[in-house]
Formats: sequence, structure tokens, C-alpha cells
Amino acid sequence: MASSRFSFGLGVMAFLASLLFALCMPLAANAQSLPPAPPPTSDGTSIDQGIAYVLMMLALALTYLIHSSSTF
Repeated sequence: MASSRFSFGLGVMAFLASLLFALCMPLAANAQSLPPAPPPTSDGTSIDQGIAYVLMMLALALTYLIHSSSTF
């Protein structure tokens, strides 16, 4: 008998705690509003241009190696 009363009381306490938590969470969520993120400083074109330069240098080096080995 005592254990069923204890479990009922524990259930009521858990329900009340979850209700209190559910009511307080929206207030805590709006307590601090962060400013919006700044816009990106680069739109990716400089990265694409850097990759293009590296690929052109690689093509130039491969062309030089292929033509220098064919002269033998």
C-alpha cells in the first residue's frame, strides 16, 4: 500500500515538474536574442580562382615534363 502511494506521489511530482519546465522554457528561450550573423566576406570566387591557378601551374609543369622527356 505504501509503495503504490509513493509511486503515485512520485508520478504527480514528475508531472508537475515537467509542466513547470514546459512553461518556463519559452521564457528562457527568449531571454537572449543573438544578433544575426554577418554576411560572408567572400562569395567563393577567390577560392575558385586560387584552385584555377594551381591547376594551371600543374598543367604547365606536366607539359614541361612531358616535352622535356620526349626530346631524348
